[in-house]
Amino acid sequence: MTWQIAFVFVLVVGAVVAFMREKTPPDIVALTVFVLIAATGLVPMRDAFAVFSNPAPITVAAMFVLSAALMRCGGLDYLSAIFDRASVLPYPLVLFLLVAFVAFVSAWINNTPVVVVFVPVVYNLARRMRLPASKFLIPISYGAVLGGICTLIGTSTNLVVNGLLVERGIRGLGMFELAWVGVPATLIGGIYLAAFGRRLLPTRESLTSILSEEERREYMTEAFVPPGSRLIGRSLRAGGLVKARGFRTIEVVRDGVAINVDPATTPLEEGDRLVLACRPSGIAHARAMPGFDFTAEAGLEQIASHEGVVFEGAVAPHSEIIGRSVSELNFRQRYRVIVLAIHRAGENVRDKLETLPLQMGDILLMMGTEQAVNELRRGDALILFDQPPVPSFSLHGRIPLVLAVLAAVVTAETLDIVPIHLGAIAGAVFVCLTGCLKPKDAYASIEWNLLFVIFGMLALGVAMQQTGAAAWLAQNGVSAIDHLVTGPNKPFVLLASLYLITMILTEVLSNNAVAALIVPIALGVAVEAGVDPRPFLIAVTIAASAAFATPIGYQTNTYIYGIGGYKFRDFVKVGVPLNLLVFIVAMIVIPRVWPF
Repeated sequence: MTWQIAFVFVLVVGAVVAFMREKTPPDIVALTVFVLIAATGLVPMRDAFAVFSNPAPITVAAMFVLSAALMRCGGLDYLSAIFDRASVLPYPLVLFLLVAFVAFVSAWINNTPVVVVFVPVVYNLARRMRLPASKFLIPISYGAVLGGICTLIGTSTNLVVNGLLVERGIRGLGMFELAWVGVPATLIGGIYLAAFGRRLLPTRESLTSILSEEERREYMTEAFVPPGSRLIGRSLRAGGLVKARGFRTIEVVRDGVAINVDPATTPLEEGDRLVLACRPSGIAHARAMPGFDFTAEAGLEQIASHEGVVFEGAVAPHSEIIGRSVSELNFRQRYRVIVLAIHRAGENVRDKLETLPLQMGDILLMMGTEQAVNELRRGDALILFDQPPVPSFSLHGRIPLVLAVLAAVVTAETLDIVPIHLGAIAGAVFVCLTGCLKPKDAYASIEWNLLFVIFGMLALGVAMQQTGAAAWLAQNGVSAIDHLVTGPNKPFVLLASLYLITMILTEVLSNNAVAALIVPIALGVAVEAGVDPRPFLIAVTIAASAAFATPIGYQTNTYIYGIGGYKFRDFVKVGVPLNLLVFIVAMIVIPRVWPF
């Protein structure tokens, strides 16, 4: 073993540990690896920077744009509306149809927007069937993952592997080549979830359930502290405003800005406005309490009381509010709603809401007027659960155009007329030129952090190949298998071992990163064993996406983790059997379709 090989292994281990600890963003980890590879001369500078010419990340970016164009025109909204009347069907049949439908859609566009669009649909469906949404959310994520392994463009991982093959002069993946494994795996996965979903899927409370029935329908009103009030200089608790009968103080607004208030110590000042949530029986009591007034200052009209609607919404992917706290956003002033609670990672949080930085998938329990809710629904910061999305009729006439572009990209690649990377870029440009998507929205739809993860891991893959690290691992791995099995069964054991290693890594790391790391090793194993590398590459591609056992293995799992109120163990309980089912399908199909 040379020092170069040893250093590559150090980089691999360091990257894996950093990815798992999640203290540093994955894209920064990947770029750090790239810098170390280039700066230390592990590979020639020209070869290190050559990863930026790899077509895979650019293809991934173009597919993000095409997916965004379809969403912008309301195409997914129309598709999701199909399930409006499905509540009359038996639960197992609904679950199977839901998984199959989501998988079909996810085979053609990016998985994440499919799941985002179907979340309100699932909530509406669950409400009609009088079941918790947690009985449906894991299946739609799994359906999206299964659909992604059916076509070349189904997931970014497939495109990464395809780019690596093309770069090495190997025939790329066909548009429907993976369907030999993906389609039967999807059907079996759908049957498994339909048959055992009611028993295995948990019953988890929604965030709204932490409120009592009375609290769920309250009236919001504002009062202010007038000059000479007995409340001036006293805290909310001292003034009897914390546990008052029939109403509660939600927020204190001072000089037009909501302030952080400690109910026990923060003194009220003249002119402070108190936002109160009152049950019908508590409004009269609130108005009778001395010390604050429900009329505005000198001669101004009375502050109106509005019926407060309690509703839930999830922080959307790419939302502008990610990483910012409720206080920093001045949430009430911006959206005219009040945050009552936040749900994250299976826990409901009602304390320190003002200073907690928001993350993708956080569930916010909010209260606001119908007008404020409708305004929030039209934005893209939050995905509201109160009803399915309304189709974007202003652009619905362009849905056939976007679908035609997607069909053209698929057809051109299938018939080997235009390579997928050129076709995808041409399609992305076309939807922008025709007004289906604004250029700024196209750039905003691209997950740039994912692209930089891919670039960094591609550089690590190049380093593994050029330093001989991949060949060293392959040689020692094949030698280890030789001690266990010999003869015609050895390639199959190597195939199963490579699949399982990839699958396990995918559950804790980025699937794109795993694919970029394992592909060079798979090629080395095939060379060392003297067999065709194709079955090993197909196995790596499938295993790098088939992540069901953890909420961090796939982005859609992470997104519905908080939305459904799930625990980590819920994914293990439901996902491990599905992992094994897909593994069995792959081990049956791959050697027959792609013989050694």
